[in-house]
Amino acid sequence: MLTINEIFYSIQGESTYAGRPCVFVRLTACDLRCSWCDTPYAFYEGRKQSLDEVLAEVERADCPLVEVTGGEPLLQEDVYPLMQSLVDRGKTVLLETGGHRSTARVPEPVVTILDVKCPGSGEAHRNDWSNLERLRPHDEVKFVVKDRADYEFARDVIARFRLTERATAVHLSPVHGVLDPRELSGWVLADRLPARVQLQLHKYIWGTDARGV
Repeated sequence: MLTINEIFYSIQGESTYAGRPCVFVRLTACDLRCSWCDTPYAFYEGRKQSLDEVLAEVERADCPLVEVTGGEPLLQEDVYPLMQSLVDRGKTVLLETGGHRSTARVPEPVVTILDVKCPGSGEAHRNDWSNLERLRPHDEVKFVVKDRADYEFARDVIARFRLTERATAVHLSPVHGVLDPRELSGWVLADRLPARVQLQLHKYIWGTDARGV
């Protein structure tokens, strides 16, 4: 059984898949409390569903792209058969994970989007650095950046772990409404950093408080 917060069909707002129609499967529960978290409702709200029920709901959307997210999806043991079942059905599967739980068991075809926590999140001490060593060429890395200190942290991690060689993309995402994207862009340009400035597209389309989009 899985505890599901919500399943919805929308426009992908982040990653190299941004702008594409996508089915989101949001799992309940997270053991992090990031200062900038925009989905605290996923900490506790949810309903029990069987794997078959979840797969049937996903299939009704008739969409080839599926993201498994949370909360922290890797807290639930049945997330692994869920991801494998989606892959077996021919879906392109994205996994968004906080970076503090091991990704060792994530099925090979799944695109892991690893969210490395910066100091401004209050959870940087929880990063599992071994996850960066096991990145596959199709995986992606995300840093949510709150201020200059977060940017410098991300810049140093990118260099130390050679992330642009390990992953298909490295994203720097300003905390919405906190860090001006122009300021972050200026830092990236000044350092000629080989990373992408990423805005959360869904927040510009539907607003910051909308759910199920």
